[in-house]
Amino acid sequence: MPGFELFSDLERKEVNDVLDNGVLMRYGFDGMRKGHWKAKELETELATTFKSNHVQLVSSGTAAVSVALASAGVGAGDEVIMPTFTFVASFEAIMMLGAIPVLVDIDDTLSVDPKAVEAAITPKTKAVMVVQMCGSMGHMDALKQVCDSHHLLLVEDACQAIGATYKGEPLGSIGDLGCFSFDFVKTITCGEGGAVVTNNKDYYINADHYSDHGHDHIGSDRGAETHPALGYNFRISELHAAVGLAQVRRLPEFIAIQKRNYTILRNALENISGVTFRTVPEGGVESYAFLNFFLPNYEASQKVITEFKNNGVDACWNYFDNNWHYIRKWNHLKDLKSLMPISKEVKQGLEYLQTKTFEQSDSYISRNISCLIKLSWTEDEVRERAEKMAESIRSVLNS
Repeated sequence: MPGFELFSDLERKEVNDVLDNGVLMRYGFDGMRKGHWKAKELETELATTFKSNHVQLVSSGTAAVSVALASAGVGAGDEVIMPTFTFVASFEAIMMLGAIPVLVDIDDTLSVDPKAVEAAITPKTKAVMVVQMCGSMGHMDALKQVCDSHHLLLVEDACQAIGATYKGEPLGSIGDLGCFSFDFVKTITCGEGGAVVTNNKDYYINADHYSDHGHDHIGSDRGAETHPALGYNFRISELHAAVGLAQVRRLPEFIAIQKRNYTILRNALENISGVTFRTVPEGGVESYAFLNFFLPNYEASQKVITEFKNNGVDACWNYFDNNWHYIRKWNHLKDLKSLMPISKEVKQGLEYLQTKTFEQSDSYISRNISCLIKLSWTEDEVRERAEKMAESIRSVLNS
């Protein structure tokens, strides 16, 4: 991760097809295309990859979450339960629909705690969004059971976990709807792009219409299409889809490299006293895009990060003070710093953030170190890195 590290002639060929015919838009201009429909081809490839009946490409992972929720009828005043540890796009995508993000604690999977989800359900709850952060997953069976028993949607944000599986099923295909991102730093990149995945035909049709101004896409005359419902512009371009088409065909190659590099690093750390690893639920297989481990306390994690930097070990973070990925520094959400008026329902729905604390999440995130697994490392570079990481951790924990 990310796929841009290994761009090749495969990506160039797909892009050149688009430049050759000159049609950058995914819809229409049939006579000019010379048979090239990159977005349609990518949707077909992704449906196979995700073992799902339907895939709708959109402009980003953020758009995918909004489109997925909207396609299932989530909107004004509805509550969507989500984790404290994610990317800010999670609550942005919910709020854009006029819905209310209800943040709950994570557990040692680094995803939503099913018990916290259960406790947060109200009559307004419409969906539970499990975010498969850093290449792994939450307790999917338990989360599915909670959603089924309360008749709630289970939405998977698998934007960081393409290639991971649970009991043989791809992440993103397990819930009612799955969401993926193909931005510049994802394992598969389109530059910008995303996808909504579902086995529900109605949700798929809604997503297809909603992401393109409500167009029904019936027939071959775009000007004659009807608009069954309101929609917006979340289209992906043919150029972006072309890059993704080459990349998705290389996913097994990318996952194999990530697994090799991840395994070398994990083997170097797993016997160090004081180091524990995130829980991967039984039956789960990570995408190996990140190595996540816990240290005894926050102070140790900060000292180790400093030692990593001193020893030339990059791409490792502690998210406790990060204002992109953890609730603690999301002051723009807590204080509702918006360029436009926010509805009364959403304002009232978010009042809980003024007093709500998340001690359980704090305990995990403050002690966690997350290390990106790069595709471009040679095996020798990974082994050298592993030695430096182990040495840095031991020097802190033994001091």
